[in-house]
Amino acid sequence: MTVGLLRRFTQVLPSLALAFAMAIAVWVSAETADNPFVTQDLPRPVEVEIIGLDPGIVQVTKPPFQARVKIIAPQNEWPRLISEPDLVTALVDVSGLGPGVHEVEIKAQIAPALRGADIVSIQPPELTITLENLATRSFSIKLIRQGEPAIGFRAEEPSLNQDLATVSGPESEVQKVAEVRASLDLGDAHESINTSIPLQALDQNEQVVEQVTINPERVIVNQPITQRGGFRSDLVVKPVFVGRIVDGYRVTNISVFPPAVTVFSVNPQDVNELPGYVETSPINLQGASDDLEIPIGLNLPSGISLVGDQNVVVQVGIAAIESSLQVPNQKVELIGLGPGLATAVVPERVDIILSGPLPLLDSLLPNDVRVVVDLAGLLPGVYQMTPSVELRPAQLRVDSILPNTVEVEITIAPTPTITPAPTSTPRPN
Repeated sequence: MTVGLLRRFTQVLPSLALAFAMAIAVWVSAETADNPFVTQDLPRPVEVEIIGLDPGIVQVTKPPFQARVKIIAPQNEWPRLISEPDLVTALVDVSGLGPGVHEVEIKAQIAPALRGADIVSIQPPELTITLENLATRSFSIKLIRQGEPAIGFRAEEPSLNQDLATVSGPESEVQKVAEVRASLDLGDAHESINTSIPLQALDQNEQVVEQVTINPERVIVNQPITQRGGFRSDLVVKPVFVGRIVDGYRVTNISVFPPAVTVFSVNPQDVNELPGYVETSPINLQGASDDLEIPIGLNLPSGISLVGDQNVVVQVGIAAIESSLQVPNQKVELIGLGPGLATAVVPERVDIILSGPLPLLDSLLPNDVRVVVDLAGLLPGVYQMTPSVELRPAQLRVDSILPNTVEVEITIAPTPTITPAPTSTPRPN
C-alpha cells in the first residue's frame, strides 16, 4: 500500500510543481502590474569612498569623487531611494596598489533593506587615482616679523614654544617644501605680544605648498615690546577751554583725536615727571552755537616735544537746550471749502504744546504758528477733523493739540435774496 501511494505521488508531482510555478508567475505578474519596475538615474551624484589604502601610501588625487548611478527598482521604492542618501553607496578598493597612476573600478551597492532594487550602470565606470609614497621631513620654524612697533618702542628678541615642525604628505609635494614659516605683525605695537600663529609650508618661490600637513599646525610666539629711553607714550590729551557758548545752548560731547600721544625728551627724567596727561593750548568757545572741529597744539614743558603730528583735533558738540511751550487760543483756519458751501467749526480755537530748542521757543512770533483744517473734496455733512499745525521754525515739534479733534459742519450756503431796484415815476412836463 505504501508503494502504491508513493507511485501515485510521483505521478502527480510534475503537475503540482507546474501548478506552483504558475501560481508564483500569476502572483509576480499581479505584483508587477500594481508596482512596475522603473529604471532611471539617481537624481543626485553618489560620493565615491576610497578603501584599502596602505598606511605608507597617500593619494595625490584629492576628493570629492562622485559617480552617477542608474538603478532599476519597484516604483514604490523610488521615494526612499531619492530621500535616503545612505541606501546607495559607491567605493573604490585600492588594496595592494603601490605608487603610480591607477584605473580602478567603481563599485556601487544598494542596501539590503531596499527590496528588488539593482544597479544597472555607473558613470564613470572607473576612477583614475594617483598614489605616492608617504614622505616626512623636519624643518626649523622661521619667524618673519612684519611692520614696525609704535614710535618710541622697539621689538626685542622673540621666542617660540617650539623650534621644529614636521611636514608630511605625498613625496613629490614634500620635496617642494623649502621652509616652514610663521608671520608676526608688529605694526604699531606698543606692548608685548603673546599669540598663536598658523604655520605655512612654502616652496623656494615662497608659494604655499597645499597638499601637505604640518605638525604642529600653530606655534605660540612671545614677542617682548619695550619702550625706548626718553620716550613716553599713552599720555592722555586734556582739552583746555576758555569763553562761553551762546545762552540757551549746551556742550553735548568733547572728543580728542588722537586721545593719547607720545612725547620725547633727551632727558628721560623730564618725561617721567609728567603727570600722565598733557593739556592743549586754550580753545575759545566764546559765542559758539554749533559743533566745532579745531586743530590745536599741545602745551608742553620746555625740552619735551610731541612725536608725530604736532596738532590734535578737538571736536566739541554743541546743541540748543530743549524745552516746551504752550501756545493758547490759536484760531482754527478752514481751507479748501468747495464753492456754494458754508461751514462752521467747534471749537474755533485750540491750544498747542510745542517743544524744541529753547532759543527758537523764546523767539516764537504769533504768525509763526498756523492751525489748519483742510476741507477739500468734502460734501455737506458733519465731520470730526484733526487739525494740522504749520510751524515756520522747522526745528520745532508739535507735542499735542488740545482738543486734538474739532467738529466741522458743512452746509449749502443760502442763496442771497436780490431786492429789485425801485422804479421812478416820470414827472409831468
